[in-house]
Amino acid sequence: MNGFKQYSVIPGLSLSLGYTLFYLGLIVLLPMAALVSKTMTLSWSQFWDVVSHPQVVASYQLTFGTAFVAALINLLFGSLVAWVLVRYSFRGKRIVDALIDLPFALPTAVAGIALVAIYGPNGPIGAPLLQAGIKVAYAPLGITLALIFIGFPFVVRTVQPILEDFEQELEEAAAALGANRWYTVRHVILPHLFPSLLTGFALAFARGVGEYGSVIFIAGNLPFVSEITPLLIVTKLEQFDYPGATAIACAMLSFSLVMLFVINSLQSWLERRDKKHQGVMA
Repeated sequence: MNGFKQYSVIPGLSLSLGYTLFYLGLIVLLPMAALVSKTMTLSWSQFWDVVSHPQVVASYQLTFGTAFVAALINLLFGSLVAWVLVRYSFRGKRIVDALIDLPFALPTAVAGIALVAIYGPNGPIGAPLLQAGIKVAYAPLGITLALIFIGFPFVVRTVQPILEDFEQELEEAAAALGANRWYTVRHVILPHLFPSLLTGFALAFARGVGEYGSVIFIAGNLPFVSEITPLLIVTKLEQFDYPGATAIACAMLSFSLVMLFVINSLQSWLERRDKKHQGVMA
């Protein structure tokens, strides 16, 4: 068998790897290099003045804060929805399952307009909430709501296949050994789902940080109140301040890469720990 070359339908490593690197460089690395190159036309002091301006810092706090909160909410409720879709059968299940992907297909601008129509000051839900002292539209709460809408499918579609492959015999064994439901969830189900939960959270968070279309209509765009960082970038571009726009974009890119690196490192560590634990058990 050693004298025969393993057959593969896909072309050899050199051709496949070359195409992969070419595609990655063309689609991802080249735009990022252009972004950094344009930013380097600024001196360090000019760059720092742009990215540390109080208005820009306030937009960082709003953008990353609302994206983080929205991702946490999606993590909780998205996991529950995935659990219901996998573990239960009910009338209209296929319709519910299809509706989850609606934010993927719906243009983000349409989603923003719809949210304003519902949660705006004159909307069927926004008006009663405003009378109760809760302002949704044109406030950080509205931004969070929009990010929940566009990030929800990422958690559901990440957790759902892992739940489908999960062996229910483990839950039955835990129950037979006297474990209550909370103990089973905490020590049997969650450790198995945690890497996928972390992935879903990271995807929803990254999607929320860069979202513009659905947020711009419901945000209100008030400086220091409801102005997101992507809007500042667009404003700089409209003013033909391309170095300033790319400087803010580079700052956002750096923050996002650091957070995603931390999340991916934690996920890799958990996977190695689980494999090591399984090896010890074996």
